[in-house]
Amino acid sequence: MTLLIDGHGFHYEMENLCRLFFPHDAIKVVHEPAEDEVVVTTSLRRGEDKTELFVEYRAYITNERSKAEVPNHHADYDNRCELVMAQLLFGILAKVCRFTPKWGVLTGVRPIKLMRRLMNEEGEAEARRTFTEDLLVSEEKTNLAIDTVRKEDSILQLSRQDSFSLYVSIPFCPSRCAYCSFVSMWVEKSGHLLPKYVELLAKEIEETGRVAKQLGLRLETIYFGGGTPTILSAEQLSFLIQAVNRSFDLSFVREFTVEAGRPDTITREKLQVMKDLGVTRISINPQTMQDDVLERIGRRHTVAQVRDAYAMAKEVGFTNINMDLIAGLPGDDARKFADTIRQVLELDPPSITVHTLALKRSSYLNQFGQDDYARADEVEAMLACVQQNLVPNGYTPYYLYRQSRTIGNLENIGWSKPGYEGYYNVYIMDETHTILAAGAAGVTKLKQPDGPYIERIFNFKFAYEYIDRFDEILARKKKVCPFYEKYGKCSQLPG
Repeated sequence: MTLLIDGHGFHYEMENLCRLFFPHDAIKVVHEPAEDEVVVTTSLRRGEDKTELFVEYRAYITNERSKAEVPNHHADYDNRCELVMAQLLFGILAKVCRFTPKWGVLTGVRPIKLMRRLMNEEGEAEARRTFTEDLLVSEEKTNLAIDTVRKEDSILQLSRQDSFSLYVSIPFCPSRCAYCSFVSMWVEKSGHLLPKYVELLAKEIEETGRVAKQLGLRLETIYFGGGTPTILSAEQLSFLIQAVNRSFDLSFVREFTVEAGRPDTITREKLQVMKDLGVTRISINPQTMQDDVLERIGRRHTVAQVRDAYAMAKEVGFTNINMDLIAGLPGDDARKFADTIRQVLELDPPSITVHTLALKRSSYLNQFGQDDYARADEVEAMLACVQQNLVPNGYTPYYLYRQSRTIGNLENIGWSKPGYEGYYNVYIMDETHTILAAGAAGVTKLKQPDGPYIERIFNFKFAYEYIDRFDEILARKKKVCPFYEKYGKCSQLPG
């Protein structure tokens, strides 16, 4: 497909909308007319008093076109032109493809953050109108956004200007799942790096704790993610958790999460170490409760192992357990997915996170052309099944976000029973406060106190880079204090 950008700079939004409707097509963006089998033309012409916007879809024997006008004196001229052009393109592609995505022209990852801002600035009624009439979001998704804002707000109010969260990255897995695009390394190939990685990670944790204490920051949540943190031995887990416990003031910590993730990495000894050292929340993530689908996506574990790991965690004493599912996996369908929901509800976890499959460029699923995942309408049915079954069982949505290239531009939702919300999930998606990260592929996000600005400090992506250039990792920690110093928040630092 060729996307012609003529007379405007809205190529990013127009490309995202084309990809929404044609997720498998390569999209070539050009600025001069081109011959191709499928061409989308988006054109802007500014006259003396008004601007004409024109969109055309031409493919084989199909030709659809639409146009609109925006007054040149419009108070928010550029944004209005971009929105109207997006509406035109959305309308044409929805007609051609006979499919109307429920999030309308919204393609960003944080629709809840947008809804919250609109509600705060304009009130709920006007925010609802903006979503449904301007952004073409369905009533169903608009209601979901409003409900999620209300639930999130009670968690966001717990954060203060001096609050922060800690993220610890373990970028190793027992195998690579077909849908995964995270930076992670197979233990079979890179396991020899683990001992040195754990040793250095503990040092970075200690340095991060030193900086946080000097700044007088208040730790709210801790999150061990990856990868699969429970790929570590019980001794390695203990070593890292103890490094956290001695390096930070834990007086105000509301939640300490470890992504146990793959049930084939969970042992009673590891669970006991985590429980004894203060971990309060874990995830045991089946993604599906269908053995044939698990095999298709390279999970290398069974449904029976999921059940066994969950029972073991309960026996050790964990009461706050999350389970992740993915809607749209290869080999799955609405019937199987409904059975997965039934089986998970039998286990009765206090929180369930349901993701929509994202067709990431770096995933095996995308690279090797595996295309038997569910269609957008079938994934919509799966998510409807989630709501129909979870709400009557006491779950409510407490956070929501999207990823690029998700099937049907649909969402990921965290559902929980009252009191079991994952605070870290809310804080990082809302960009509420600073996240200090340690480990390969970790990204520190420094949040301006009482302001919107976020500055990022990136660690090296791969474990071997992290190990080889560790001095540079520690040097980057020195950027944290100058950031706070700009806002008068660094008075506790010596000198």
